[in-house]
Amino acid sequence: MTTTLAVLVPLLPFLGAAAGLLLGRTAPGFVRPLAVLPTLLSTVLAVLVAVRQGGGQAINAATELTSTGSIPIELALHLDGFAVLVAVLVGVIASCVQIYSTGYLRDDPRYPSYAALISLFTSAMLLVVYSGDLIVLLVGWEIMGICSYFLVGHYWETPEARAASLKAFLVTKLGDVPFLFGLFALAADAGSFRITTVLGAVASGGLDHPTLIALLLLAGVAGKSAQFPLHTWLPDAMAGPTPVSALIHAATMVAAGVYFIARLLPVFAASAAALVVLAVMAAVTMTGSALAALAQDDIKRVLAYSTIGQLGYMTGALAVGDRGAAVFHLISHGAFKALLFLAAGVIIHAAGTNSLAAMSRMRDLRSRVPDAYWTMTVALLALAAIPPFAGFFSKEAVLGAAEHAAAGEAGAIPDSAGWIVLVSGLVTALLTAAYATRLWLFAFRGHGAEAPDHGKQPVVMNAVLWVLAVPSLAFGLTVGLLPDWFDGHALTPTLTTSVLGTGLALVGGLVTYGAWRHTTALAARVPLGAVAAHPEADAGVVEAEAIASHAPAYGDVAYAPDPGRLLLGPLHRHAAVGFHLDAVYTALFVRPVRAAAELVRFLDREVVETYVRGAGTAPRWLGTAVRRAQTGNVQTYLSVLLAGSAVLAAVAVLVATRGA
Repeated sequence: MTTTLAVLVPLLPFLGAAAGLLLGRTAPGFVRPLAVLPTLLSTVLAVLVAVRQGGGQAINAATELTSTGSIPIELALHLDGFAVLVAVLVGVIASCVQIYSTGYLRDDPRYPSYAALISLFTSAMLLVVYSGDLIVLLVGWEIMGICSYFLVGHYWETPEARAASLKAFLVTKLGDVPFLFGLFALAADAGSFRITTVLGAVASGGLDHPTLIALLLLAGVAGKSAQFPLHTWLPDAMAGPTPVSALIHAATMVAAGVYFIARLLPVFAASAAALVVLAVMAAVTMTGSALAALAQDDIKRVLAYSTIGQLGYMTGALAVGDRGAAVFHLISHGAFKALLFLAAGVIIHAAGTNSLAAMSRMRDLRSRVPDAYWTMTVALLALAAIPPFAGFFSKEAVLGAAEHAAAGEAGAIPDSAGWIVLVSGLVTALLTAAYATRLWLFAFRGHGAEAPDHGKQPVVMNAVLWVLAVPSLAFGLTVGLLPDWFDGHALTPTLTTSVLGTGLALVGGLVTYGAWRHTTALAARVPLGAVAAHPEADAGVVEAEAIASHAPAYGDVAYAPDPGRLLLGPLHRHAAVGFHLDAVYTALFVRPVRAAAELVRFLDREVVETYVRGAGTAPRWLGTAVRRAQTGNVQTYLSVLLAGSAVLAAVAVLVATRGA
């Protein structure tokens, strides 16, 4: 019975997507019910599966799809505590996004295809979560990639959306190529694509190339979960609709890579080198993205870099061998990050255009969007890991696991991996609180332009915010109930990391608030347009000219004090552009590829086409010569025939004479 319910969980959104695409034009009245109801029912079934599994023994079922002649491919389910809880997260977030989208995109003519793609996206992620076979998992993995391409490019009329969708697709595919080879190598060593068989082979020492396999798989994880150095697609993906951002960042796509490592953690743990690489990748990702978030002006790009950093915490927990802490933070982060994006969507919706996501142009929005104000405050406190909000408990579980590994108490996990994750995690805690405070101050205490009032938001949008505010506030309090679901490992915060992490978060928030007060006072003393005359202003405010350029549309604009600019100093301009990583990729890959393409074009045009044209020219010339010999005069033909016969006779006599 449980396996039947589990099969229906990914199947229902898939059927809803197919029906939505078929009926989107002929019966538009059914589009919204077909978007919402199958996903809601799938969520209910996911909850039932989780209750039946109960955190006990894993449930496995399989049937062979096809005979391959070598390693079989099976339609297999593997339902353990991790899988059933992550499936509930996916269902809840997807349901909230679908309900929210009925209001957010109520006037969008492409809503039917959008809703169908959201359902297909959800179905693919649920397939990844429940799958017990690596090839079936790969199917869901790749379907999410194509869904993200279409959803990020939903506003395809804009060049930003087209470029972002293409970039997301290409960067993730760049990681998927070695990922595919890694899957084949893993199956070749283990003799099966079945996950339980693979884990059994690892336990018995059956992997011949654990480091190579782990590194190949990490490339795909880095692309899908936006980890350094393949993270650059995620901030640009903000060109898509805000509910899509919420779904990608909270429950699908980027969560898939983390979940994959958690499912196959023994494979990675079989190689100490792979764990150190994973730890370094996590450290660079979380600290670099936090610095970049502190320098962004667009509210959605701040949240995008925030997601990259929080995923760094999850991969850091996996690097120190604690998949319970990683998945705990994945679920906790899913709740408050979905809330952050959907609250940002309310702010953008209130302004009437996606272009007003620039925080420096926001002006004291508390009274305009009270529901977003209160719920986003809860989510930002969770993001900053302030107790008793959910993010505190899950982030402390990660830091506690890193401390445990750094002390050499995590078995075969390298001590160096523990220290790398612990130090970078504490630094990131400070920076996270700083950019969370900056975002809150900009959005709800800002001094930018007064945007036009586009009326109240649909009720469903605000209702969803309050639904997500509950787990953002209270999910961490279930920490005592989760060990049964997460390998029996305790997730309660430890004293040392709790004090350090919370203390650094408070310092980050207070310092940012102090910088805000300083720059606000400075802005009040510097008249508009006088930045060039006050060198000190450049460290404390956004350039007046950039803001003043919007004055005709949005009214008189004063300086927008930016504490991030003051705190980062000379590093600000580098952090604002993601430390020029896109420029590096352009120099290393884009330009050489374009140069190679130009070379191929030149060779095709000047060499290949020359030969092709020559192949046609030579027969044409021969035909012209032959045509001129065809005069139609019989006497000429007979003369040539006789002359030719005489020549042939002379040649024959000459040959006969020499032979004699």
